[in-house]
Amino acid sequence: MVGGSETSHPKHVAGDMRNLLKSYHQNDTIDFKEIVDFHYHFEAIHPFQDGNGRVGRLILFKECLAYNVIPFVIEDEFKFFYYRGLKEYPRVKEFLLDTCLSAQDNFKIMLDYFSK
Repeated sequence: MVGGSETSHPKHVAGDMRNLLKSYHQNDTIDFKEIVDFHYHFEAIHPFQDGNGRVGRLILFKECLAYNVIPFVIEDEFKFFYYRGLKEYPRVKEFLLDTCLSAQDNFKIMLDYFSK
């Protein structure tokens, strides 16, 4: 359990991760929504004892770069919305998607500033 949400049982983590990766790589195209969906499922598996959020967000950032999606960073001011988005994702995907889109908008502003 993490934050009141059930995660994969330790003996199922390896299989759950294999299934997640297989499913993700079977997508014909990877876009913003698929990357965020992968992130949610990675966090739901919770493969490590500590650092899952940091590792998951790093993978999310890397996947954005790999698939030419504007990357983003979840800043502290958005953490509450990010955690709510993860918790509610099975019921209301838009909470997490909108939080990530807002973070992406902020990152785009920074990219634009440094590209001048």
